[in-house]
Amino acid sequence: MAIDNAPPTFDHSLITVIYVLGGPGAGKGTQCANLVKDFGFSHLSAGDLLRHEQNREGSEYGELIRTYIREGTIVPMEITIKLLENAMKAELEKGREGEGWANGKGRFLIDGFPRKMDQAMKFDETVCLASKVLFFTTTEEVMLARLLERGKTSGREDDNVESIKKRFRTYANDTMPVIEYYASQDKVAEIDSTASIEQVYEAAKAAVQNIFSQKDQTA
Repeated sequence: MAIDNAPPTFDHSLITVIYVLGGPGAGKGTQCANLVKDFGFSHLSAGDLLRHEQNREGSEYGELIRTYIREGTIVPMEITIKLLENAMKAELEKGREGEGWANGKGRFLIDGFPRKMDQAMKFDETVCLASKVLFFTTTEEVMLARLLERGKTSGREDDNVESIKKRFRTYANDTMPVIEYYASQDKVAEIDSTASIEQVYEAAKAAVQNIFSQKDQTA
């Protein structure tokens, strides 16, 4: 049996991948939108990619994805990783302008991924080695209130108390070990997202500026 020793699809010295993690309702999407404006990131939400794929006509994964999302459990990593890799390729093929995209470079905020250790290892090994994790942290009470408020207008079938509580348990059991793993490599910037959007963003912005200054020093 052949052993697959192929390098990752993308060179991490050119392509910056920053994972954005935190519990459901920690404010990841809001902060990503601000970081995109200031740093020229491409923002890829694993959840949005999956939701789009489940509704895409002719998708071989649609029904499977719908079942996992409804149950508040994690979609098989091969599907999520392939969707992310395809989205990154598509973004790089656009020929975007700006310092973060010159000479084969690219900047990606990957939101809500990896959710489990096997996802983290597989993505790092086969797609691109992550530079850093932005970890937004707050209490379950705050996250629940935010999600229930969002559920009034989001149309998402998992924005209800039962699904949210399942997502909290899944996050604690599966995603916290990922954060601890990257913390052991000094790759986690922890940001308290309980404060106002503006205060949280100042902390997130400083963390990203630090990532790029470190990357410039090692380039």
